Amino acid sequence: MRRLLFTRATILSMDPEIGDLPCGDLLVEDGRIAAIAPDVAADDAEIIDATGNILIPGLVDTHRHTWQSALRHRLGDMDFAGYGCAMLRGLGPLYRAEDIYIGNLLGATAALEAGTTTMLDWSHALNTPAHADAAIAALRESGIRGLFAQGWSRADGRNWTRNSDLRHDQDIVRVRREVLSSDDALVTHYMAGRGPEMTTIDVVKQDFALARELGIRVSMHVGVRDFGPMFRATEAMAAAGVLGPDLTLIHVCASSAHEFKLMADHGVSASIGPQAEMMIDGCGIPAVGRLLAAGIRPSLSGDTEVCGTGDLFTQMRLAIAAERLLSANKLLPDAVPPVKVRDMLEFATIVGARACGIEGRTGSLSIGKDADIVMVRGTDLNLAPVSDPVGAIVLAAHPGNVDAVLVRGEFRKRDGRMVGVDISAIHRAALASRDWLLAQDVPA
Repeated sequence: MRRLLFTRATILSMDPEIGDLPCGDLLVEDGRIAAIAPDVAADDAEIIDATGNILIPGLVDTHRHTWQSALRHRLGDMDFAGYGCAMLRGLGPLYRAEDIYIGNLLGATAALEAGTTTMLDWSHALNTPAHADAAIAALRESGIRGLFAQGWSRADGRNWTRNSDLRHDQDIVRVRREVLSSDDALVTHYMAGRGPEMTTIDVVKQDFALARELGIRVSMHVGVRDFGPMFRATEAMAAAGVLGPDLTLIHVCASSAHEFKLMADHGVSASIGPQAEMMIDGCGIPAVGRLLAAGIRPSLSGDTEVCGTGDLFTQMRLAIAAERLLSANKLLPDAVPPVKVRDMLEFATIVGARACGIEGRTGSLSIGKDADIVMVRGTDLNLAPVSDPVGAIVLAAHPGNVDAVLVRGEFRKRDGRMVGVDISAIHRAALASRDWLLAQDVPA
């Protein structure tokens, strides 16, 4: 049984029973956390001197369009409609299985490098079953805890997203039964649902019934700026009787206070993508405070790298800055509670794990949970001297400060370098995919 002992670290466990340790040890046995205390004896363990470093749970990204990674930063000046035209309706139908594969491998590897150990891959350019298989293969190869949220095709000429009467792509049944049948594996299965903003309410009910028959959770976009009041999607789903704790709603920027109450009443979780929501005109204002006022603690999303970065350090910073800006200028309802720095670290860890239904495995440094651990160098010039470790992580840390990343006790990054990854090969394949896609003469 392999044993690792991190010694003399500042430990931010995100577990209320353990709390924070200014100087403590953490023991990993056989991929799980076995002990956390000021001093742990384990003479036969590999010792990792973590003096001056901060240990946090692996970050949890609850919504990423990972397939778009090879076209990073291309649409920084696009509004919401322009993104849909260029990326979803323009380039999406052109994606080959190999483009999905390298996008996922690049995006997942970069997420790990930046301290994200769990990522929900919201995959909605699955033009053939081979595309789904390629996406899953890349998540597995990366070593991330990957949650494959299976969507639909963009290349079959059918109407999937405009008051569609098509049920969810039935390839999801094959994937669940033949490819991702285990919920204990590192890569597991979810549904990327369309919901009332894209389909009829009868289809919404059929899709939920299918997901629940297959035993998988549903993740769904609702409430971007114009769509929120136009469709009132959460109200429609409440009336249809489909809301439940197995549902995560993404963005909800323009959802109403009544809809937030419905979410809270039914245990529905929320995922916000601060940078994408603020960058893409037409999305709306991040709803952190309004969600908190309804009793909902949101998780965080890297969303899409075509208009920003996927790393969750950036998302934490932008989310709290946006909320403070709104609050300071009295642009929030009176009932909105203040948002604290520690809240952001919770959103990026245990709240995210809860939203994905995996809080029993990850999201906090807790005895018995999988050892999904990130070690941040508190000795780096942008962080030292650390006077408040939570503030250092949320307000200043970046991927370059991440010294080590473990998933289930296995190093994915160590001493600041990725482990077992041919970065040059990933670069070459991503460059080839980018060049092929952009050569298809699709307007940007």
